[in-house]
Amino acid sequence: MNWLRQKPSPSPVPKPASVTLLPAVDEVAPVTEAAEMDATAGLRTTAAGQLSDPEGSGPAMTGPVTVKSPRDDLVIWAASLDRQSDPRLIAIKRELHQQVISTLDISGVGKWSPEQLRLEVRRQTEVICRERKDLLSTAEREQIIDDVMDETFGLGPLEALRRDPNVTDILVNGPKTVYAERNGRLIRTPIKFQDEKHLLQIVQRIANEVGRRIDETSPMLDARLADGSRLNAVIAPLALDGALISIRRFGSVPLTIDRLLKNQSMTREMVDFLDICVKARMNMIVSGGTGSGKTTLLNCLTGFIPEDERVATIEDAAELRLQQPHVVRMETRPANIEGKGEITTRDLVRNALRMRPDRIIIGECRGAEALDMLQAMNTGHDGSLTTIHANSTRDAVSRLEMLVGMAGFDLPIWIIRKQIASAVQIVLQVSRLMGGVRRVTKISEITGMEGDVVSMQDLFEFKQTGIDENGVAKGYFAATGVRPFYSDRIETSGFSLPGELFEKRVLLRCEGRLTP
Repeated sequence: MNWLRQKPSPSPVPKPASVTLLPAVDEVAPVTEAAEMDATAGLRTTAAGQLSDPEGSGPAMTGPVTVKSPRDDLVIWAASLDRQSDPRLIAIKRELHQQVISTLDISGVGKWSPEQLRLEVRRQTEVICRERKDLLSTAEREQIIDDVMDETFGLGPLEALRRDPNVTDILVNGPKTVYAERNGRLIRTPIKFQDEKHLLQIVQRIANEVGRRIDETSPMLDARLADGSRLNAVIAPLALDGALISIRRFGSVPLTIDRLLKNQSMTREMVDFLDICVKARMNMIVSGGTGSGKTTLLNCLTGFIPEDERVATIEDAAELRLQQPHVVRMETRPANIEGKGEITTRDLVRNALRMRPDRIIIGECRGAEALDMLQAMNTGHDGSLTTIHANSTRDAVSRLEMLVGMAGFDLPIWIIRKQIASAVQIVLQVSRLMGGVRRVTKISEITGMEGDVVSMQDLFEFKQTGIDENGVAKGYFAATGVRPFYSDRIETSGFSLPGELFEKRVLLRCEGRLTP
């Protein structure tokens, strides 16, 4: 879960001769010639109103300039994808794809390794391309070859988006509508599929590769791609206007705590506190909305777990990338075509208790497994972690109560709350704010019960004060001045908490999105 996106370094971007760009999600200011020149030259405006080389190799230049906004970057980037909409190249690509498939030796395909099959398809494509007279340039031939390879082995037109490390979400609303989130901003791209049949072929190929199925009797698919991306697809009869695809991408290199600090997602004081909490085996819940970065933060927190511990992870789609040497990874399984063989998160949690784990990490708690998770936390598996969908740390506790109630046992609410107060110590809230920036907006502590109510106190928080000229949220991190209730437990575990760590003060001011 790459949820903190680093803005790409300025790079030369060729301006297409003719661009027909589909409407964006919101109003897009036209890109001026000066802005495109600045993007091409890799220049940026300093606080003094001068243009400076970001590498520091050239002198500053003065004069009136048009400052390039993040939205202008998106327009230029989307324009660079417009070549895929050329009807002539689309027709050639479709014809070549059929020719390549027909020329393959089907009897020998089963004997080839995936690498050999790729080499053979590329060789056949190159041979056919050289024989065609309607491909006027070497660049066109190379582009057609790459597109045919994408059609045969990848996601077809979506491969251009999947190769971009700054694209974090790919959203397909039928064959003619493709959106992408890049650097926290959503834009409609000019990428299209040939028709609904073409789109369905891509979806079904993905399902076959991961051992799942999607058809009219089972029209929904959750899958994990080879690069770790998470895919959800819905087809007819549930999808009324064409197949729907949502792809959540994760970086090839997992985000680290240092990157979170660099992107101002939290402060050093917050990191130091969480480091001590994980090592002192405090049970923790990461709360947040969809796309807020819960899994990414959870993955970063696991980096504090000592290497001599046995950790069991349980996920619907394996996304966590723990670096410890002793990790047991498990993934749920849906029912087969006969409706049998389903393995749920709750089944895996129960099984994990028999595997002698020091900690249990559940990728997301969304059902009856909440009860088994609380029992595990209360029976010797201290230091366990999970995520939950909620809008605040206090809402996370209420939602946990509801999930425990789904377990099928008629437990009084006071018993459920007592279990939560005993099992969970720390709740973190992650939020996706205006402009796509992610922040740890609150770190709260469960201190016990006051009557029939779970008592909590906030230790750190992020206060939003507004948005900047680019529509990005700005604000500040602050310590609330409250010392943790579990200070004694942490200190008896061999860790010290400096008193000044929690002094009431502003820790860091965040003015919009950082430029790398």
